[in-house]
Amino acid sequence: MPRTKKQGIVFGLLMSYIMAYGMEVYNVAIKQGFNLNVGGFSTMTNHVFVGAAIEASYMGAFVFITSSLWGNRIGAAFAKRHTDPAKDNPYFCRIMRQAGTVAIMCPTMSLIASILFNLILAHTNPINLPAIWIGTVIKNLPMAFFWNMFFAAPLTHWIFGKLFPNP
Repeated sequence: MPRTKKQGIVFGLLMSYIMAYGMEVYNVAIKQGFNLNVGGFSTMTNHVFVGAAIEASYMGAFVFITSSLWGNRIGAAFAKRHTDPAKDNPYFCRIMRQAGTVAIMCPTMSLIASILFNLILAHTNPINLPAIWIGTVIKNLPMAFFWNMFFAAPLTHWIFGKLFPNP
């Protein structure tokens, strides 16, 4: 885990962009209709990854900013409320912090994406924003949770450990 401000920024950037990229692969594949094909996401083609990289390039910045401003703090508060580091397994404490952070970040990023992709770029009537936002949260929350728990967090911790090995 980060021990300095610089390490915290590196860790935050890694996590933000890994989360953003995974979520954009998911959303671009849905936008392109792969989830509706016989075989579902297994029918994806490589161009999904290119479109996701383009969107993740700027969505990662939104993730970094919002997680730095409130997502990580609220996630830490959630973990503090539901775990006791003196008694609980450290891995359980980390999982609870991740769960709390995802529970805040998914609705936040879903709102940003709804405004950006539906209102600004697609010119949807703003009166529909609440429904679009709730639908986006429903679609993204399961993916965000499992992507974070089983891929983004472990990969971020592994890369961070290679960049900043413990002395």
